[in-house]
Amino acid sequence: MIKKVNYLFSGIPMTIVAAVFLSASLVLLLNGISLPVDPAWVTVVICGFPLLYLSVTRLIFHKWISSALLISIAMIASVAIGELFAAGEVAFIMSVGAILEDKTVERAKKGLKQLISLVPAQGRRLRTNPAGTHEEMVSVEQIQRDDILRVLPGETIPVDGEIIAGNTSVDQSVMTGESLPIDKGVGDRVFSGTINRFGSVDIITTKVGEDSSLQKLIHLVQEAENSKAPMQRIADKWATWLVPIALAIAVITFIFTGELIRAVTVLVVFCPCALALATPTSIMAAIGQATKHGVIIKSGEALENMGKVDCITFDKTGTLTNGTLVVSDIHTLNESIDRDYLLSLAASAEAYSEHPLAKAVVDYAREQGIPIQSAIDFQMTPGKGIQVTVDGQALLCGNPAYLEENGVQIDNQAVNTIVHFQSQGKAIILVSRNQSLAGVIALSDTLRDTAKNMVKELHDMDTNIILLTGDHEQTARYFAERVGIKSVKAELLPSDKVDRIKELKDQGHKVCMIGDGVNDAPALKIADVGVAMGGMGSDIAVEAADIALIGDDIAKIPYLKKLSNSTVRTIKLNIVLSMAINFIAILLSVAGVLTPVSGALVHNAGSVLVVLNAAFLYDRKYHNGN
Repeated sequence: MIKKVNYLFSGIPMTIVAAVFLSASLVLLLNGISLPVDPAWVTVVICGFPLLYLSVTRLIFHKWISSALLISIAMIASVAIGELFAAGEVAFIMSVGAILEDKTVERAKKGLKQLISLVPAQGRRLRTNPAGTHEEMVSVEQIQRDDILRVLPGETIPVDGEIIAGNTSVDQSVMTGESLPIDKGVGDRVFSGTINRFGSVDIITTKVGEDSSLQKLIHLVQEAENSKAPMQRIADKWATWLVPIALAIAVITFIFTGELIRAVTVLVVFCPCALALATPTSIMAAIGQATKHGVIIKSGEALENMGKVDCITFDKTGTLTNGTLVVSDIHTLNESIDRDYLLSLAASAEAYSEHPLAKAVVDYAREQGIPIQSAIDFQMTPGKGIQVTVDGQALLCGNPAYLEENGVQIDNQAVNTIVHFQSQGKAIILVSRNQSLAGVIALSDTLRDTAKNMVKELHDMDTNIILLTGDHEQTARYFAERVGIKSVKAELLPSDKVDRIKELKDQGHKVCMIGDGVNDAPALKIADVGVAMGGMGSDIAVEAADIALIGDDIAKIPYLKKLSNSTVRTIKLNIVLSMAINFIAILLSVAGVLTPVSGALVHNAGSVLVVLNAAFLYDRKYHNGN
C-alpha cells in the first residue's frame, strides 16, 4: 500500500498538482492573506511523502545517508514552526529533480526479449531404425549432443553443429555481422540462431542448450546489463557529510542565538536542491540538443562517459560501410568477350537465383541498361554456384572450386585476378561460357562517405581507434587502410569482441563501441558507451546501446564528444554556483537576515539559476556538429 502511494505521488501529474498549490500558497503569503488551511499543505503531503519514504528506506535498509534525509529534516522542522511554504518549497524542488533524473536514466528492456526470440523452438532430428531413416520435430530442449539434425532452406539452425552432408549458404550476420551468406559444405561449423538460406544440410550437434552460441550471446548481454550500476546523484554522494554539517551548524546557531527560527532557516537553505538539479537539468538540455541533430542519448551516464572516452572501437559492416554489396569490377579473361557482354551473360544466368550476390549483379546490369536474356535449364548447387543455358551457351557462375568441379580450367592469370580482388575484401563470381573461363565479377561493400573524415577528426582529438569485426582479415585490413585505422582485430565472434573491450578497459581506457548488428549487442553493453546505428541497425543493437544515431551518420561521433565535454563543464559550473549560493545563504541565515520563507525563496532562486544555465546547452553551437 505504501509503495503504491509513493508511486502515485512521485508521478508527474501529482507533482503538477503540488506546484499549483505551492504557487497559491506563495500568492497568499506575498499578499498577507491567510486561510484556515494553507494550500502548501497539499504540496507538503504530495512531495513530502516520497521524500520521507526514500530517506527512511535508504537509511534503514541500505544504511545510506542521502540528501533526501537532510531535506526531510528541513521539511519537518519548517512544518514544526509553522513555515509551511518553506517546507513545501524544498520538497517540491527535490521532486522536480527526481523526475528530471529519472527521465535521463530510463532504459528500454525490449532488446533482450528480441534477442531471446531468435532462439528457434524446434529442430528436425533424424532417427534411424530397421525401417529406414525418418524425421521427427522435437523441441530445442530435447536435442542432445551428437544428434543428427536436418536443416531445410529458410530454417534457423537450432544448435551449434558440423555439416556432415549437403552444401548451403548460411546467413551468419546474427553472430559475425558479415553482410554476405557464407558458403558451407561438409566439415564446416554452423551456429545456433543463424539461417540456412539455400540447400538442405544434415548436421551433427556439437553444442546444445546453454552452451550454444546464441545462448552465450544472450548471457553476455544479460551480464553486461547487470554490470552497469545506475548513476548515483552527486548530492547523494556528498550527503554523508552534508547532513551532519548542516545539523551541526543549525544546533550551534540555536545555542548561540537562542532562536529556533534561525536554526530552521539554516536547514532550509542548506538543502542541496540546486545541487540535485545540477546534473539532471544539464543532461536533459544536452539530450535535447543531441536529439535535434538525430542522436538519441538514453542516459546521463552515457553522455558523461562519452566525454571521457579515449578509445573507440568500430564494427565494419553497416557501421564504417553501408552494408550493401555492389558490383565494383568486371574483368574479362577472354579476348572475344567485352565487359558489357560478360555482365549480360552473368546477369542473365543469375536472374533466376535468390543469392544476394546474384541479385546485386542483376540490379547493376539493369542500372547500366545491359540486356538480360532468357535462360533455360537452371540448376543451383547451394554454397557453390549455378549452371544455366543462355542463347544456346552453357554458362557456369560460382566460386573457383565449383567451376573446377565442372571441368573449367583456371589459369595463372585468373588466379592472380582472384587473389587481387580478394586482397581488397571483395567477393567474386567466376563466369565460364561453354567450359571456357570468360571473366570475373567482383562485388564489394562501400565505405560511408563521412567515414574517412570522421576517423581523422577523432585522431585529431587524440582518440585511439580500433576495428573489431567478424569479417576476414584481408577484408578488414583493406577497409581499415582506406579510412585510416591502423589497429585491426578480425574474424571475431561476439564473445571475442567482448574480450577485446574488457582488455582495453583493464588497461585503463574508457571505451566506446560503435556497431549495428545483433552480434554487436554484447560489446555495446560491456563498453563504457555503446553507440548503435539507429537507421539500419538491428532493434537489438539499438536497445543494447546507450546512444543511437538515427540517421546512421557516423560523422556525429566527434560532435558527441564535444557535446559531452560541454555538459560535464556545465554540471561542474552548476555545482560551484549552487554551493556558493548555499554558503552565502547559510551566513545570512545565521546572522538572522533570512527567515525560512525568504531563505526558501533564495533557495528557489539558486535552483532557477542552475536550470537556466543548463538550458543554454540546448542551443549551443558546435563545429562539425551538423
